Amino acid sequence: MIDPKDEVFMKQALTLANKGMGWTNPNPMVGAVLVKNGRVIGKGYHKKAGLDHAEIEALKSSKVSPQGSTLYVNLEPCCHFGKTPPCVDAIIEANVASVICSTLDPNPKVSGKGVDKLRKAGINVSIGILESEARALNEVFFTYHTKRRPFIALKFASSLDGKIATKTGDSKWITNEKARQFARNLRSQYQAVLVGVNTIIQDNPHLGVRVKDKKDPLRIILDPGLRIPLNCQALRDENVLIVTTSKSSDKKSSLLKQKGVAILKSSDNEISFKKLLTYLKEKGIISILVEGGSKTLGFFVDEKLFDKVYAFYAPIIIGGGKAKTTVGGEGIDDLKDTVNLKNISFKKFDDNFLMIGYK
Repeated sequence: MIDPKDEVFMKQALTLANKGMGWTNPNPMVGAVLVKNGRVIGKGYHKKAGLDHAEIEALKSSKVSPQGSTLYVNLEPCCHFGKTPPCVDAIIEANVASVICSTLDPNPKVSGKGVDKLRKAGINVSIGILESEARALNEVFFTYHTKRRPFIALKFASSLDGKIATKTGDSKWITNEKARQFARNLRSQYQAVLVGVNTIIQDNPHLGVRVKDKKDPLRIILDPGLRIPLNCQALRDENVLIVTTSKSSDKKSSLLKQKGVAILKSSDNEISFKKLLTYLKEKGIISILVEGGSKTLGFFVDEKLFDKVYAFYAPIIIGGGKAKTTVGGEGIDDLKDTVNLKNISFKKFDDNFLMIGYK
């Protein structure tokens, strides 16, 4: 039977972990609470990749001896050397009596090994407190290690009849300011944001967060023929990856490289998404927010290559057979082949609403 106080302390650890949102990638978000004689004596969270992990923060913050204490942490403590030493060694050295964690780490370098080392050192370890909440918080990290590819979320804003622009291409603005602000903030939760070059040419989007203390994602632009304007907002700094093909201009490629832009080039006339995802995984990019346009979203839907959907809707009807639909691509022949979403939730922004779902 779960002790209610264990849930209370673990909820504190999860709240702390969430403070690292957008900064810990490719590491998970982790919070830790150190408790002795029913009182919190230390706490911490992983603030940024390369800095101390949550367990170390908690131990360092304690003003009393951690000997005999219980450590609450939402993910199994690490047991390998990365940019920082193993947390399990510090926990053992501090003579912590018990470790309560929500879930094992999906990273094969850690999974189960951290727990085993703690138990061999005589530390009591229990697993499973608020596990579903802990896995949901780090859904990106779990997907990256279990599916061996970045977590992929699709985001679009549409009229009620599924249009993202009028027949003339006018798309500013379909949703209201509150919905757009929420959508911009979403970018800070992902390591990369991805769009097709048509979106760049038509809308000249910033693709950044534009919020103080929030980190801009890597901007990935699919551009088979390197048509991207050199003066567009997306090329304002070097935090860009352009994915192109063999039919692109070497001269344009050279100009982009002079601006510090990274270029991933396929050896044929089609963009290789397999090559792209492999490249991103090797670079430690664990999450992508795909923002459009219609053709780009269509590819990911056709391939069923996504994990989550953010669908913003405004109470307007655009109409017109020539008006661009939200999701392009090949589509399906039979309704039995539709992509179904589950675990649906909703948010309202005055008369606009957002539906969030998982594949």
